[in-house]
Amino acid sequence: MISPREPTSPGFASFRTRLLVAMMLVVSAVATAGLLFAQHNVAANVRRDFQREFQGELATLHAVQDVRHDALAQRCRALARRPRIHAALEDGALDLLYPSARDELLDVMDGAAGVREPGVYALRARFYRFLDGKGRVIAPPNPRDVGELGPGEESQLNLGALPDSPQTGYIAMGGGSGGDNIDEVIAMPIVSTENGEIISAIVLGFKAPDLGVGIKSGIWLNGRLDLPSLPQSARVGLAGEATRAVAAADRTEGGYEVRAGGEPHLLFCKRLNPGSLFPPAYEVSIYPLADSLARQRLLLWQFTGAGALLLLGALGASHVVSTRLSKPVEKLAVDSEENRAERYRAEAALESTSRELQRSARFSADASHQLKTPVTVLRAGLEELLAGEYLSAEAREEVAALVHQTFRLAGVIEDLLLLSRMDAGRLQIQFSRLDLTPLIEAWLDDLGALPDALGLKVDSDYPPSLWIAGEKRYATLILQNLLENARKYNCTGGRIRIAALAEGDWAILSIGNTGRPVAPGAHEHIFERFHRGSTGENVPGHGIGLNLARELARLHGGDVRLARSDKEWTEFEVRFRLAQATGGGRGPA
Repeated sequence: MISPREPTSPGFASFRTRLLVAMMLVVSAVATAGLLFAQHNVAANVRRDFQREFQGELATLHAVQDVRHDALAQRCRALARRPRIHAALEDGALDLLYPSARDELLDVMDGAAGVREPGVYALRARFYRFLDGKGRVIAPPNPRDVGELGPGEESQLNLGALPDSPQTGYIAMGGGSGGDNIDEVIAMPIVSTENGEIISAIVLGFKAPDLGVGIKSGIWLNGRLDLPSLPQSARVGLAGEATRAVAAADRTEGGYEVRAGGEPHLLFCKRLNPGSLFPPAYEVSIYPLADSLARQRLLLWQFTGAGALLLLGALGASHVVSTRLSKPVEKLAVDSEENRAERYRAEAALESTSRELQRSARFSADASHQLKTPVTVLRAGLEELLAGEYLSAEAREEVAALVHQTFRLAGVIEDLLLLSRMDAGRLQIQFSRLDLTPLIEAWLDDLGALPDALGLKVDSDYPPSLWIAGEKRYATLILQNLLENARKYNCTGGRIRIAALAEGDWAILSIGNTGRPVAPGAHEHIFERFHRGSTGENVPGHGIGLNLARELARLHGGDVRLARSDKEWTEFEVRFRLAQATGGGRGPA
């Protein structure tokens, strides 16, 4: 390749001079504007950096709080299952409730005797109460045993009804808004072991965690802020800011600037008990911005100095760039032509690959189609040979086995044709109102008519009718493949169970069997075509049944999944969409 010669004409030199002046003016204007803009925005950038740091510290803090809350909920859930508490509630012996609970919860209370192992994280409750059927506190006979509470404190534990899930709340200790601190409470429903209904709830109170680890944090409840690390005067003003932040719901999740004790701080509010029956409580955290302002001033000077040096360097670079600008332009033109040629070659390769893929798909479909005729002719010839009277008993048995193999081969060809149609997007489901129950019964009859060398027992549980939106032929094929799998991969004296039910908008069909489980490493591969796991080494089949069943189920708008596979039981689940209701029954979707 011949390199272009350096232009030396006076016109080119004049152009280069004008280009140099223009570039210097543009660089100077851009650099100056950038410096002025940076002076106005550096403060906001630094504060955003501090806000991100603040959010990072809060995220770590919240992760620790989540772990603590999960541990509290788990412990309360275990306490709600204590047998003596259940016995007192279910027998209506409320006079024995607290005495029974005293022994059951002895290790939970703050004053409980016992030795704690070093390093073991213990969660101790300060008090507990039980709620009656209306969600109100059942008065304890001896408050000292369960943690003493004032009337105002105990009234905050009353709920309008029994909760159906764990509820987190906070109460002001010391008689209300003038209390000294705020305690965290968890209300855990107690479910009857006889009828499964919620009969009571246990409410346990814990000392609110110290939320401050480098961050001043507290709890806001009903207009009162419990933040001991702040002076009382600053706490009152910050409580008003937190109240306004809580009232403006869009500001509770983002930090913004406030003043506390005459100093700027970043304020963050977060709901601690969303969806709880208890009054809403918020975590209030503040982060001082004094360091941020100092860093802002330092960064401003550093940025100004760096900008000045950058401006000088850019002016010098403009001279070098302007003298060599013609060479990169020429190189860019050459590269553009080369890239265009590469693109044309890539497009041609992609087109060729696309044609090859289409030919492969057509070959698969054509090969499967062309195999049907010779297999049919072969079967007819074997059947004619079998009908002859001159064959011996041994030869007749061999020919009969060959006829059976032609049927298997024809089934595989039909499955491959069906898969080819689905791959090509030519298979369409003609949805209609279809009762799944007769299909199940028909295949159970066919299953009972097959030779059963394993002595299998078949259990079933399905409604008299279950209307789905689908096509009978393909729904039957799904059922056939799964039942044949359950039969083939079973064990001697094993069991097959088929069940169906309606759940929401879905009809769920479950087919399970005993036998060897699917290996854990093969769970994600069993629906691949021609996959044969270790459990199928000595079982007849070609590894396309599950793939075909899943693809047909998805065309119906549902799916097939492996619901369970262990040493005792393997179960597949099929979902069909229920037919839409028309009149007194279900109509087509």
